[in-house]
Amino acid sequence: MKKTLAYSVRLEKLIRISDDAHLAVGFDGTKDIIPTSQIFGQDFEVVKSDSYWISAWILSIKKITYSKKKQAYFDEKGHMVTTLVEYYVPDKKESLSDNIKTELKK
Repeated sequence: MKKTLAYSVRLEKLIRISDDAHLAVGFDGTKDIIPTSQIFGQDFEVVKSDSYWISAWILSIKKITYSKKKQAYFDEKGHMVTTLVEYYVPDKKESLSDNIKTELKK
């Protein structure tokens, strides 16, 4: 079974311009044409804006800004097979008694 890697991409707009292509508009103002065959549908888990599953290989050659934090694999029929969400967990640090730098003290 062939799987295609896709990323969840937050877009300001995704406009259908023909049966074969969409115009993707990012929040930073970048625009690019994405083939319809490389869009796997909307990511409904994202609620603050519209997010779409777009294949990783097409994003690598387009100007649209995206993050690799939320990714999924889709089969030939466009069904999601697996999902991976990457979270950042900061290291534990001890609190300081004060934040005065001795080299800056008079």
